Amino acid sequence: MLRTRLRHTGLAIREVNIWDDPEAAARVRAAADGNETVPTVFVGPVAMVNPSVGRVVEAVREHAPRLLDDARAAKPRRKFWPLRRNN
Repeated sequence: MLRTRLRHTGLAIREVNIWDDPEAAARVRAAADGNETVPTVFVGPVAMVNPSVGRVVEAVREHAPRLLDDARAAKPRRKFWPLRRNN
């Protein structure tokens, strides 16, 4: 669920499979009281275990605001499709 919602923000994300990457698993365990809890999100110095999208965006705003600017620039605008009436 978090993955989908983060994609809707337009933020660039990097996903790591902690069961394929022992270093990533160790980092997650360090942040999650020894557990391999996913999702664990890292933004700069902040580690968040199972965060809300709002919490992730707050961390990005504080520690990597450039990513928000990049997301806004990359996010496609919705296209307007006028309704067509059949007479």
